[in-house]
Amino acid sequence: MSAGTGSDTAEEGAPPGWQPLADRMRPRSLDEVVGQPQLLGPGKPLSSLVQARPLHSAILWGPPGTGKTTLARLVAQAAGARFIGLSAVLAGVKDVREAIAAAQVDRGQPTVLFLDEVHRFNKAQQDAFLPFVEDGTVIFIGATTENPSFELNNALLSRARVYVLRPLAPADLLVLLRRALADRERGLGALGLRFSDAALDAIAQAADGDARRALNLLDLAAGVARAASATAPDVSEETVAQVVSGSWRRFDRGGDAFHDQISALHKAVRGSDPDAALYWLARMLDGGCDPRYIARRVVRMAVEDIGLADPRALTMTLEAWNAYERLGSPEGELAIAQAVVFLACAAKSNAVYRAFAAAREDVVKHGSLEVPLHIRNAPTRLMKDLGHGQGYRYAHDEEDAFAAGERYLPEGLPERTYYEPSGRGMEAKIAARLAELRERNRAAASIRKPR
Repeated sequence: MSAGTGSDTAEEGAPPGWQPLADRMRPRSLDEVVGQPQLLGPGKPLSSLVQARPLHSAILWGPPGTGKTTLARLVAQAAGARFIGLSAVLAGVKDVREAIAAAQVDRGQPTVLFLDEVHRFNKAQQDAFLPFVEDGTVIFIGATTENPSFELNNALLSRARVYVLRPLAPADLLVLLRRALADRERGLGALGLRFSDAALDAIAQAADGDARRALNLLDLAAGVARAASATAPDVSEETVAQVVSGSWRRFDRGGDAFHDQISALHKAVRGSDPDAALYWLARMLDGGCDPRYIARRVVRMAVEDIGLADPRALTMTLEAWNAYERLGSPEGELAIAQAVVFLACAAKSNAVYRAFAAAREDVVKHGSLEVPLHIRNAPTRLMKDLGHGQGYRYAHDEEDAFAAGERYLPEGLPERTYYEPSGRGMEAKIAARLAELRERNRAAASIRKPR
């Protein structure tokens, strides 16, 4: 969806106005909106919001350039409501109070109070307008690029419906680009410029779902072309390539896209899909993620999802991390990629992960149980006199270096089997060995006399 509004009329052959193209091409009605089919159209949520009487408060959540501000304005316009727009980047509680006061002057017309970047308001600031949302003084519409579940108060969320906006598809962006090239009043139509399909495709791909970026890139390419030749109407693909070079894909370090992508990488590794794992690794690196962060997460994958099914995984990931520290980017990133592929292809087991979690749960549940006397340390005569270490069986002196029937858990804790090998990779051998040892323990326990 495009962003921006304006009505400057251009002279023939001159750029139409000083406003950015993305601002000039802002849709003037809901019918002009491109994209967001999940929200717009007959029977869709935002269309229903406009038709609702009265309007209800809403949160518009989506990445930049998806039309959050535009939609808020158009919803208010379609509903015949007064629109008061604020940005949490610049506004404070004082500005909110002034907006509330303006809404209270004339209660005959509904007022939409729009707050862009609402997640930047702290709890106290968000609380400031809740009473006026509650009593109907204003219909609140907030816009955010961050997950409302984490960034907004529960009290505010309970009074507003959340609408999720998605990045625009390349086909949607192409519609906007061609519309801007054809529009003589607000767009670039008066310039008579021609872009090939390939050039427009390159801009749509570089914009990465962001309508504002797409239109700004188009405007920039037009400017570069006119600076090179004021008379040539064709904008070359080389000019477009120059403009779009260096454009990064969506990646908000620490935000939802960041966590979603590292989750996708982890799940691809766990799912034994090296191709998907490499894709998500490349996406994160392309977006500017610190490779050291990925290296740390890859070590976690080795111990959480491969474990003893292939103990080489931990060594591989630590060596990849070390290689990156020595080589830096981009050479060191290949070592991380190698480790990711190894993990994805390795036998999988979360047996140690589950065993450790179960052991920790018992520690919390049973408290500080005493260490059994026979396995306590006895470095002094007093400790020996108190029975520390008495009756301990030194495993290396036993057959097969195994003291069958010996118990090492504290008294008061029932027998436990935390670690259950998966039977995959090296754990298949571990499982067979443990099964034998546990059977010997059971046999010894059946004849063992009380200590």
